[in-house]
Amino acid sequence: MTWQERRIVTFLSAVLTVLFAIVLVLLGARYKQNRAEKEAAQEAGSTSPAADPVAYTALSYENGSFTLSFSLDENGSWVWADDPSFPLDDTTILGITGQLASWNPQQTVTDTEVLADAGFDQPSGSLTASAAGGSTTTLLFGRTTTDGNSYYVRLNGDETTAYILPGTLYQLISRPIYDMMELPELPELPEDQLLSVTIQGPDEEDGTVGRVTVLTAYQSEEGTSWRGDGANITDAPVVRALLEDFAALTITKCVDYHPSNDAAALCGFNSPAAKVSIRYTTETDAEQTLQMTIGSRLPDETGRYVQLGDDSTIYFLPTELLDPLMRVSVNGLEG
Repeated sequence: MTWQERRIVTFLSAVLTVLFAIVLVLLGARYKQNRAEKEAAQEAGSTSPAADPVAYTALSYENGSFTLSFSLDENGSWVWADDPSFPLDDTTILGITGQLASWNPQQTVTDTEVLADAGFDQPSGSLTASAAGGSTTTLLFGRTTTDGNSYYVRLNGDETTAYILPGTLYQLISRPIYDMMELPELPELPEDQLLSVTIQGPDEEDGTVGRVTVLTAYQSEEGTSWRGDGANITDAPVVRALLEDFAALTITKCVDYHPSNDAAALCGFNSPAAKVSIRYTTETDAEQTLQMTIGSRLPDETGRYVQLGDDSTIYFLPTELLDPLMRVSVNGLEG
């Protein structure tokens, strides 16, 4: 190798050494920047929703009408913060955390004019979700999009960016707590498992007990026959209507969980319109009793307030399932 070639090699090696040093400096600066950003994010909260729906341990939101808060208890079950004994159906909560975990905005908006008109000065609602690691995700809901099907959403207080999300998430945070209740399941009441039905009507004006009607079932190989007031009433239209409605009884709505005495009185339970006791056998031949207390009509007359057994919770049953029963409570089998 000539001295010129050695000189060129030496020069190129020096250049490569300088370039390598520059790359190391740039990578070091980038690492420090990323680390600083990560530490700032950890202090301010998560910069995006957690990717795992089960990572969340607490949830709180408001929608302009009400505020609800939930958390995981020691058994890993979601509970309503205001009343952990409330029989919560966590379907809505899991729907919210699932949508946060599958964060997929329809559009990202950074235009300042659009952001200024996105409704964040008068938000539609907000949501805060906390994860087990201590990070927090906050969403602020602005106005709906022009078609009314989506919402402008601000993530973690970032005023420079908004996201357009489908309205399904806002719909979830708009469900009242009683719509999230795990409702009691009434027993199936096929005719061949019924033993007797006792219906007590409203008390008289002087305070004496209201009219009491008793229907007694007799099971045989030929089927079920019914007796009432000493007569065979098996084929009476009122009896057939009662049995049909008993088979269709389903609790679909809670009106008031642990109501106050005043609330119970307003719903008619100080002087019930009817009391019903249905004796029946289960598939294992165990004898059970379903007791219902029927209060007054709802203001819109779509149904009546109902209590089950000793439970003070007030539920709703539609008018069409109670009409035959209410007629019997007042008029007996003649009605």
